[in-house]
Amino acid sequence: MRMANGLSVALLMLPLLASAEEIGEVSTVFKLLGPNDKIVVEAFDDPEVEGVTCYLSRAKTGGVKGGLGLAEDRAEASIACRQVGPVRFKSELEDGAEVFRERTSLVFKTMQVVRFFDERRNTLVYLVYSDRVIEGSPQNAVTAIPILPWPQRP
Repeated sequence: MRMANGLSVALLMLPLLASAEEIGEVSTVFKLLGPNDKIVVEAFDDPEVEGVTCYLSRAKTGGVKGGLGLAEDRAEASIACRQVGPVRFKSELEDGAEVFRERTSLVFKTMQVVRFFDERRNTLVYLVYSDRVIEGSPQNAVTAIPILPWPQRP
């Protein structure tokens, strides 16, 4: 029981991370056994900033290993974030805060999205990159959203 309580407290202390909704996918390589290699497009809302949605495209490895979740996905990803409503910060933003994370191999590799706030330009900046326990990848993509007034609907 003590272990369960400790685990509950530890989970509550983790930062809130967004979960992605799959928007679509395209096959890139046919695999005779298991799912095809594909590019997946996902969307997630920033958990700390209302009115911002990010769209992420990334490669997913198929085949038998990919179907079983044992394959390592490539490090390349693309991101486009957009203002989709009035922007409201739920709390004070921390530069470099992780807003999204997804495992891209069984154990050692993750893809993550971090957020920065360029206060001088009133712009949110999102960076996607992949890292590995031993060796990361310099491949990355960035997108920026100038925070603009949102028109009120009549």
